[in-house]
Amino acid sequence: MSYPISSSVIFSALAFAVSAATPAPGADPYEKYVRTSEDFRAVKQDKVWAYQAFPSWIYMPWTANWGIGYTDESGRWCVEHGYNGAFVDRDAIEVEGAKTGRLDWINKFKLRFYVDHAANKGLLHLWDGDAVKPHLAELHGTGVRPVPLNDTTRTKLLEYLRMHLAAVKDSPNRAAYALDDEPSWGHFVHPTMWRVTDDEAAYAKWLAEVYGPGAPKREKWVSYEDIRPKLADWSIKDFDASPLMDQWTFNDSLWANYLGSLVEYANKLDPATPCGFVGGQAPSAFGGYDYAKLMRKVQFLESYNLGSSQAIIRSFNPHNALPAVTSCFHKSAEDDIWQTWYYLAHGNRGHIGWVEGWFDGKTPKPWHEQVAPTYLEAGKKIGPLMSGAEWRHDGVAIYYSHASIQLGWILDSEAHGKTWTNRNNDASLSSAVHVRHAWENMLRDSGLQYSWLSYVDVIQSGVPKEYKVLILPACLCLSDAEARQIAAFCQRGGTVIADYLPGVWDQHGKGRATGGVLDEMFGVKQDASLRAADVFGDKLWVEVDQDANYSWKTYDEFLTNKNTAVMDANGFHKAVRTLPVNQTHKYGSGTAVLMNLSPQWYNAYRVAGAAQAAKRDTFMQHFKAAGVMPWVRIKGAADREHGYEITYWSKQEVGRPVRTILFVGLNPEISGTDLGGGNSIGLKTATLPITLQFTRDIKGLRDERTGKERGNGREFPFDWKQNEAIVVSFDAP
Repeated sequence: MSYPISSSVIFSALAFAVSAATPAPGADPYEKYVRTSEDFRAVKQDKVWAYQAFPSWIYMPWTANWGIGYTDESGRWCVEHGYNGAFVDRDAIEVEGAKTGRLDWINKFKLRFYVDHAANKGLLHLWDGDAVKPHLAELHGTGVRPVPLNDTTRTKLLEYLRMHLAAVKDSPNRAAYALDDEPSWGHFVHPTMWRVTDDEAAYAKWLAEVYGPGAPKREKWVSYEDIRPKLADWSIKDFDASPLMDQWTFNDSLWANYLGSLVEYANKLDPATPCGFVGGQAPSAFGGYDYAKLMRKVQFLESYNLGSSQAIIRSFNPHNALPAVTSCFHKSAEDDIWQTWYYLAHGNRGHIGWVEGWFDGKTPKPWHEQVAPTYLEAGKKIGPLMSGAEWRHDGVAIYYSHASIQLGWILDSEAHGKTWTNRNNDASLSSAVHVRHAWENMLRDSGLQYSWLSYVDVIQSGVPKEYKVLILPACLCLSDAEARQIAAFCQRGGTVIADYLPGVWDQHGKGRATGGVLDEMFGVKQDASLRAADVFGDKLWVEVDQDANYSWKTYDEFLTNKNTAVMDANGFHKAVRTLPVNQTHKYGSGTAVLMNLSPQWYNAYRVAGAAQAAKRDTFMQHFKAAGVMPWVRIKGAADREHGYEITYWSKQEVGRPVRTILFVGLNPEISGTDLGGGNSIGLKTATLPITLQFTRDIKGLRDERTGKERGNGREFPFDWKQNEAIVVSFDAP
């Protein structure tokens, strides 16, 4: 989408915007680093190539607990129940003379499969279960990863890849290779302080690339414990978390490049098959989950729906080319059906199913008969319909700042004191996670769709003209290079909305001595002498004491228990107590809005129902002012329809007009852990008569589930079963 630039923009303002966005070559070492470094080079991610290997929607049971064997009977049962995929592991393919016959079974029934642990286990994923306990001191210490990422380890990984890929690459049914399951440069996203490599020169070399000639000299590897005691006393201008954040960013970069090199080696061995990993975690300070880097280094990914990871992956997936799937844990037949439709509507290409509890001995449990029609429809009808389709948004981007995620962890964890080492639930505690979740649901509940936009893309290419609004969610850390591009977007007519403390730290976690880097754009002066006691409550930098609420059960409890944050009259917590809220400032042809509010309370309001959820208008009024309005809704939606979401895709086929594919589904709360999941919470299953209402005439609308042509118009009645989806297509306007 594009929008007009106001005629009131004078030449000098345009010249300023251009010069601000594009400094003289070499003037900003960090910008040069992001534009040129290997850290951001993408592996092969061609759309046609990826679809040839992974053409549609595939359900791949993870059959480690498979109770029915690999027989003709079990093969027919899979095909008849929509389980059109499979997996093989290193113990199930021909390796050192051992063969189970599973690959022959897969080929006979033409099941598309992925290979798990293609680079073995114990090198990229270190420990399972209780085996981590003896290593906690290592995780929290400042030594070197027990399996350092070096040439010796790489040689082992390459040999495993060579051996495992050779055993399967003649099968016509291979769909993807997974290097490992739940890999991490630490252990999942557990707080980890070590260096990932034993190459002592690597860090200094990386610092020189990032900082340029003024690179700091780091004499020792530090821990959070070197930072934590200072947090209560530091003002923003005194604040310097760069020694710690630089270490994490270095680990992230080395990890991503290391995985990328393994992916490219797998491509040399088998040029036809995508390679990546499974068991991905939430975006985090730990473990290598900077998705702006990671998504450039993989071609296949299964990631658990934690901390907005699915939406972020979808946004960073070029042209939706790469097969991204989710785990499926059976909770109920109704939930299985909902998962299928929900993840299809968001661009996922299938499930990896955990089969524990699927069988009574060798007898499949009855619920398989309930879910089979959905899996068959997804695999044979809607999956092929979605092949090649690309996501549509409503001109809204949400900004992905990984440095802010890192600093957010530093601020969140202060509440734990010295017990920060026990923090394991970051995806359910993190301020960054909850703020992202609130923004996403305010948009979805308002009938608007969005894409995430990464710091890498913005530095390299600016904010694309297809966006009208850019949201900065808890973007505490912004580089000068990012700020220039964000300001240029606003200057030329865009709307920028920040919730709180935008850019008062730089990308290294160092406080800015003169306030926020975007203060001029927002028309404010953020005080660099602020301390934790001046923000939210009376002792922490963050909104919630996450130690007191470590085992929270409800959002209301999470936001109120032992919480001293100031509630503004609009029903949201105020961030900086000395600043006003909801400030709007004209900047060039655009508008900058500093809310000085956290949106976290929306997570509680939407659970309470439609009436409480209407409080989102405090934030959403600015989208209407920017000209961003929903173009399709459920007519007269009230409490029983509350939580619905509409997603839409564009599909271009040779010789045919562009079609829009539209899903109406339910967006409930979602549960998961670092071991998997993505199940619904509070799922609705009623069947409701609804009217799908458009703001413009729609031509050639077809119900893709029934095949019925519905013609032209602006209003179309349907019966919607809430744990399923309405799927229609029509000529793109």
